[in-house]
Amino acid sequence: MHSLPGSSLFKGGTTGRLETCQRPLQGKEELTVRKEEIVRRENQQKRHYFYQNELQNMARELPGKYQQRLPYDLLSSLANSLLDGTVFEIVRSLQEVQQLEERHLHTQRVKLVNDHKAQRHELQKRHKELLQGCQTKPHNLPIVEVQIEREKETMEKRCEEEVKKKDMKIIMELDQKVMDQQVMLEKAGVPGFYVTNKSIDVRIQMYLLDFITRLGHMQPP
Repeated sequence: MHSLPGSSLFKGGTTGRLETCQRPLQGKEELTVRKEEIVRRENQQKRHYFYQNELQNMARELPGKYQQRLPYDLLSSLANSLLDGTVFEIVRSLQEVQQLEERHLHTQRVKLVNDHKAQRHELQKRHKELLQGCQTKPHNLPIVEVQIEREKETMEKRCEEEVKKKDMKIIMELDQKVMDQQVMLEKAGVPGFYVTNKSIDVRIQMYLLDFITRLGHMQPP
């Protein structure tokens, strides 16, 4: 059977009319998307300006030797890295881990100090018993006194060495934690962060972390 005259025109004509109807709709959608993109960029620029301005104000609070190491470009790049909020989350997570670690290390040190107190108490108790025993044997008193003094000195020296060793271990663990943080922040692309043990560089990074933390509690426009 032959196709009816105009059947193909009907199909084509319908498509043509649909396309004609869709074009204005697509144009409106594109316009809406463009407007949304413009608004998004404007808001992003406002946030960037806000963060950069606040960072500059914070940097001005620092001593001159640190201000010199926080140039405009660094603060601008740092402000840009904060825009999507990821850096705030990373810093918050690192701080939580650090606080847990510091509490754990503090607990260990307190336990050691308390153990030493208990050991001193037991030693004093034993020394008291030795001195009481000399009441019936006074000729032993000089020997006992020398023994007591020697044991006290030995214990104090041992306790001091154990505390010093514990403190050194704590410092090493905290230094390692700093390095872990530097690696994490550098991998995240946060400007100003890289692995270093130079005191002035570490101090600068501490200031930057403080800046980020303070900005995290502010409400940008």
